[in-house]
Amino acid sequence: MRPDDPFDDAVTARAVIAADGTLARWSEGARLLLGHRSEEVVGRPAAELLADSAGPLPLPADRWSGTLVLRHRDGGTVSVWVLAHHRQPSGDGPGEWLAVTPLEATDYDLPDDPLVRKAVFQSPCATMVFDHELRLRGVNDAMARLLGLPADHLRGLRPTDIGGRPQHSELERQLRQVLRSGRPHDMQTHMKARAESYAHAWLARLAPLTDRAGRVRGVCVTAHDFTEQFRARERLQLVNEASMRIGTTLDVTRTAQELADVCVPSLADFVSVELLDPEEGAGEPAGRLSPPVSLRRVAQQSLTAGTPESVAQVGEVVVYPENSPQADSLVAGHSIVASVPAGDLDPWLAVDETRARRFEEYGVHAMLSVPLQARGTTLGVAAFTRFNHPEAFTHDDVLLAEEVTARAAVCIDNARRYSRERETTLTLQRSLLPRTLPRTAALEAATRYLPAARSGVGGDWFDVIPLSGMRVAMVVGDVVGHGIQASATMGRLRTAVRTLADIDLAPDELLTHLDDLVLHLSEEAGGDSGPGEVGATCLYAVYDPVSRRCTLSRAGHPPPVVIPPGGTAQHLELPSGPPLGLGGLPFESAEFELADDSVLAFYTDGLVTSRGRDVDQGEALLREALSGAAGPLDETCDRVLNSVLAPGGATDDVALLLARLRGLPSSQVTTWDIPADPALVAPIRKQVLDQLAAWSLTDASFTAELVVSELVTNAIRYGAPPIRLRLIHDAATLICEVSDTSHTAPHLRRAKTWDEGGRGLLLVAQLTQRWGTRHTAEGKTIWAELALADME
Repeated sequence: MRPDDPFDDAVTARAVIAADGTLARWSEGARLLLGHRSEEVVGRPAAELLADSAGPLPLPADRWSGTLVLRHRDGGTVSVWVLAHHRQPSGDGPGEWLAVTPLEATDYDLPDDPLVRKAVFQSPCATMVFDHELRLRGVNDAMARLLGLPADHLRGLRPTDIGGRPQHSELERQLRQVLRSGRPHDMQTHMKARAESYAHAWLARLAPLTDRAGRVRGVCVTAHDFTEQFRARERLQLVNEASMRIGTTLDVTRTAQELADVCVPSLADFVSVELLDPEEGAGEPAGRLSPPVSLRRVAQQSLTAGTPESVAQVGEVVVYPENSPQADSLVAGHSIVASVPAGDLDPWLAVDETRARRFEEYGVHAMLSVPLQARGTTLGVAAFTRFNHPEAFTHDDVLLAEEVTARAAVCIDNARRYSRERETTLTLQRSLLPRTLPRTAALEAATRYLPAARSGVGGDWFDVIPLSGMRVAMVVGDVVGHGIQASATMGRLRTAVRTLADIDLAPDELLTHLDDLVLHLSEEAGGDSGPGEVGATCLYAVYDPVSRRCTLSRAGHPPPVVIPPGGTAQHLELPSGPPLGLGGLPFESAEFELADDSVLAFYTDGLVTSRGRDVDQGEALLREALSGAAGPLDETCDRVLNSVLAPGGATDDVALLLARLRGLPSSQVTTWDIPADPALVAPIRKQVLDQLAAWSLTDASFTAELVVSELVTNAIRYGAPPIRLRLIHDAATLICEVSDTSHTAPHLRRAKTWDEGGRGLLLVAQLTQRWGTRHTAEGKTIWAELALADME
């Protein structure tokens, strides 16, 4: 007989019965008991061995023990006690049954003192003793009660004879190890004993038994119920796990889902998390509650895949009436435990037939509802349901659920507050950014703005500003930091840029004034760090469609990318000015001539520093994504963001501005050099009228003649030669420009009754859409725009 295969042990009769009721194996002990040889009975119905049964042998569902009268080979009968239990199949089959009965009942040696013998057998510590062949030599009363079998019928059996669970096979393996090594061993398991209503945690201590010579003669096994310690350790582990897994993000839905995930299956078989919706126009949930209560389910988790026991889906609003645990716990402000067998849920289930059927289908027997409360505010409720756990919720379970949900409630409240503040900042940011871009003949533009995925909204901005002479300014900037303060600073800077652009400052001069503003903002912030407390970067460009030249200047900002028609994207080499807010350092401009249909790409550094890479790698990816940008600019923007940004979003704000440049044909521009002689104003008017007729703009002739006459006369009278007149037109606008070398600019004023002058500019202002003065290095230009649509 192999020590690991005790089937042929002659001191115990064993028989294996297949699922169809036939004998599959027959041990030597069975032959000694009934006289039948293995070849005579294997394959035949086991019921033939019963002396008083003509039908099939009744096979047990799990375990059966009792006395049977069996047929002996010599024709007689034998009355024996039989223990039969189901053994798990090794594959996908139905399994088999093992029937055993010991042939001898030898007691293990105990001291002769009757008090000692009673102490062993009556000890509350469950004990059993195995000999060196792993045969059970005796059990005390406590162990017999746990096994649910009579002690005097167990002697001679092995662990796998007593039960067919994996724990019995593991015990036999551990016993064999103790016999070989002679060292004690502890074995932990979780199983339900026959005398218990639910599974307990057990610690089995295996100690070798030696004789006077030190030889191992057997093993003593004592079983200790340490369920309370085990559960305490599980509760501590769950609390620790909750502290690590709940609140990993500032997302309300994900935080609620983390709460549900942590508690299944450790605390409940199904967990749902539902939150109160904030009141209309308020950021906080409703304060005073009364049933029925409307809750929005934001998360749920189940022991069963697909959560089939749930009567609502994530995102749905569920109305809980009076007598439901959710509504009662919210109104009361504390946890509510409800038992289905005790009838606690009968009033609720009576009015909710769907839920009642679901409870009956899945065997729901207990519910625990815990309100989610944080900082004095009730946020919602977490409901814990048990149907696979056989036991009801205990007081310790309630304390554990309250501790876990309390942490989750704080995290949900933090996430909710963050979401509200983020939405407020986003609203502010969107209100400060241009909602639509102006339509201009000089360029076609497309933009994208993406807030940071984690750190929130920042101070990135962009703008497209129409200037005089059909020129267009493009600006992209980035304020240091995130949050409402950064967005507010961005709004102030964008307003300042628009104001400075309206007076037609050169890009380097505009950045110098903007630098002074940032210094003032830093002083107002009250920082102790001096200059740079409030910082920003900026790139400002002006494109002239008449000359097709673009002038750019930057303050610590990444240089733009230009994509020539059909060419490869490349960065424009610009002088690198200091960031705004340092003060005292100059800015420089650079000018480039750009072909029609060239695309300029302006961006903030959040685009190229995504995924934790360096700037050079990000800029290389950007150039690759922009190369060949011949399609619609909106599609190019999307392609750039998808190619360059990480899948999880940008780690910093991203602003992207693409502009396709369009030059103005020379046929739409005409220029005259004006002699400084007032007598020649009339011929100039005649030339203007002839040009307007050639452009088919005769409807604008009267107004244009008056404006040109006034501007040219003022230039001759108050300016300095050389004087130049230029007319520019597109489909919607006619622009009149008069330039001279004087730096003195006229000012609009209301002339008094007896004043001889001062009415000309007032007339120009009333006849035109807008007018202004543009200072240049050579002097100034007075310009006026006429809306052609108003002339029709």
